[in-house]
Amino acid sequence: MKKMLMLLAAAAFSTAAYAQGDKVVVRDETTGAKTETTVRDNGTVKTETRTGRTEAGQKAYNTKEDVKYAGKKTGNAVEKGAKKTGKAVKKGAKAVKNKAEDVVD
Repeated sequence: MKKMLMLLAAAAFSTAAYAQGDKVVVRDETTGAKTETTVRDNGTVKTETRTGRTEAGQKAYNTKEDVKYAGKKTGNAVEKGAKKTGKAVKKGAKAVKNKAEDVVD
C-alpha cells in the first residue's frame, strides 16, 4: 500500500513539473538582475524578476564575507590561546603549591 501511494505521489509531481512548460532565464551582467519567463502548456506566461547586486555591491558583499571569515578565525585563535594560557597558569600554580609544601615539610 505504501509503495503504491509513493508511486502515485511521484507520478503526480512529475506530471506537475512537466506541465510547467519551457523556462527561459535572462541575466543582465551589468546589474546582476535575473528574469525568468515560463510559458506553460495552457498558454499562460509567468515572469519572475529578481534584482541583483551591482559590481560594486558584489565587491562590498565579498569584503563583508571575508571580514566575517577572518573574524571567526581570529576568535578561534584567541580562544585557543586563552585556553592554553589558562592551563599553563593552572599548572604553574600547582607547581608553586607543591614546592611550597616541600619547603614546609
